[in-house]
Amino acid sequence: MFLLDLFRRKKECQHTKVTPDKDFSYCPDCGELIENRWYITRCACCGVKLKAVIKNNNVIPDEHFCHNCGSSRFLVERVDKINFIDINYAVLVKVPVHPSFDEVTQSWIERQVYTAPKLIRG
Repeated sequence: MFLLDLFRRKKECQHTKVTPDKDFSYCPDCGELIENRWYITRCACCGVKLKAVIKNNNVIPDEHFCHNCGSSRFLVERVDKINFIDINYAVLVKVPVHPSFDEVTQSWIERQVYTAPKLIRG
């Protein structure tokens, strides 16, 4: 039984049902808040856009050299809003957002017990 546990992969949510049209949304499978981040790779020499891919959780260009100048250096640029022209070059990274609660604000409500006045019998 122990050997089988070593070869099992951890099943982590890939957030496949999170749509890329929103910046932030909740994953319907796991319930985490997901941020959609778009990245484009450019040649460091001439600035031409290169098609980006994700390998080993790193954003890198699909080809190992620039088709314009032949350079092998590249820059990874984060794009806030994706447009129609850049969609073929961009890659989408779905990042879970974990909010940090450093400061806590509490409010207290004091309740006063209301007692109705008693009637005097005469």
